[in-house]
Amino acid sequence: MHSLAKIVGISIAATAALTLSACGSDSSTTEAGGSATQTTTASKGRECTADDIKVEGAYGNAPTITIPDNCDAPKKLISKDLIPGNGIGAAAGQPLTMNYELVTWSDKQVLDSSFKRGKPFGLTLGSGQVIQGWDQGLLGVQQGTRRLLIVPPDLGYGAGGNGVAPNETLVFVTDAVQVGR
Repeated sequence: MHSLAKIVGISIAATAALTLSACGSDSSTTEAGGSATQTTTASKGRECTADDIKVEGAYGNAPTITIPDNCDAPKKLISKDLIPGNGIGAAAGQPLTMNYELVTWSDKQVLDSSFKRGKPFGLTLGSGQVIQGWDQGLLGVQQGTRRLLIVPPDLGYGAGGNGVAPNETLVFVTDAVQVGR
């Protein structure tokens, strides 16, 4: 009888663990020393949209980006013009000069900023010099545009790199300083 109680107890615990793991989404983090720990993040029930992200600041100045706590990171690339520009829209193969602020979704902290360095970033659109989220999300951008890009991990750094954690969603506010030559 004592053994039966143990078996029932173990079965209940196993069932509860399986049920809980099916309810939330799991993400792994690696601690110093290389051991992985599991953390569970409960879904908020809906994906964020561009309108959920609060961006303050004028074109040419470092923006303040606020990511809400009441929605989940989008699973698809989101691109939205916050301030319209003018002129011809950027096409693949064109040089761009961009300023940007990067906030990581998981900790809502600024990871990188060309605004703060005081030096815009040059690239050739669609040439693979940047993450796919930029190559896709900056198509059509006009000079003078401030554009919000929310980049899912598969179009960003995926498994991690360049100081970005694995499976991180990236939030950029970009200013198109120059489109073309």
